Amino acid sequence: MNKHSENRDIKVVAIDLAKNSFQLHGVNANGHKVMGKKLTRNKLKIFMVKLPPCLVVMESCGGAHYWGRLFQSYGHEVKLIAPQFVKPFVKSNKNDAADAEAIYEASQRPGMRFVAIKSVEQLDMQAIHRVRSQLVKTRTAAVNQIRGLLLEHGIDIPKGRTHVLRKLPGILEDAENGLSGRFRSVLHDLQEELRHIDQRIQRYDTQIQQIVRDSDQARLLLTIPGIGPQTATALLSSIGDISQFKNGRELAAFLGLVPRQHSTGGRPTLLGISKRGDVYLRTLLIHGARAVLRFVDKKQDHTSRWAKQLMQRRGANITAVAMANKMARTVYALLSKGERYNINHVAIMST
Repeated sequence: MNKHSENRDIKVVAIDLAKNSFQLHGVNANGHKVMGKKLTRNKLKIFMVKLPPCLVVMESCGGAHYWGRLFQSYGHEVKLIAPQFVKPFVKSNKNDAADAEAIYEASQRPGMRFVAIKSVEQLDMQAIHRVRSQLVKTRTAAVNQIRGLLLEHGIDIPKGRTHVLRKLPGILEDAENGLSGRFRSVLHDLQEELRHIDQRIQRYDTQIQQIVRDSDQARLLLTIPGIGPQTATALLSSIGDISQFKNGRELAAFLGLVPRQHSTGGRPTLLGISKRGDVYLRTLLIHGARAVLRFVDKKQDHTSRWAKQLMQRRGANITAVAMANKMARTVYALLSKGERYNINHVAIMST
């Protein structure tokens, strides 16, 4: 059998991705392996262009969304699988060939869940959030470093970035606080670093606001209490096509906001939340839920009454997670129906 006829027999190609070395596992319509080879980055593109349209399956890892969009442009159907769902299918020792075969085996399971391929716009939004989140961490570290260094000189600044930014100029100008010129120069550099980081964060916040103004879906999400521009754009960058979820609970599970289970023998045992999925998204939703809970005492709608009763029984932390779960389900409802949030409509449907 020559290479051209071999390629025509391929119906499914599983690819184990890497930076420069890619292992392929080709299977025909009968499920038999007809091809196994390792290609470099450039040779992979040439091979996939010449390959007749087929199903391409890969792990959802670094670079997977780029390759997915590229292979779709070649006419192939592409599916991505989360790595944790592939691992159980790896036989014996781990190597690239075994990984590629495991990706194929996992893709053939009837109940397998696949990851939607992200668009360029989604990846842009995700990049903004990731860089902004890292800048916030860097800023917090710089603020704590300034407070720690000054404490060694007997100068105590209260916690919080605003206190540091307000008091630091006066400390630098005070000639009687015993600080040396060399140490003042270090503090001045840290002050300028803080200002530079603040400016960068502000630029990303402006971009997020612009994305919200240009996106109908983002404006829909803003109607949900507890969801602002940052949470709305972060959700859209991660979720993409809402139709990949069957219902709101699947979205909440995707975000790690449902209980873990350890049930057996017909006896259900529910544990804490699973904490699966994106930690950043889950954190934003829970912080938004805490903001909503601050005002439930002043409201009489169905959700506020439910939150007050739950808070009395289970406490503020569990209620915040439960509210975040409810927010995630509401996100699914709004995106799937294209309707604005209506608290009265929710109250009627819930009774």
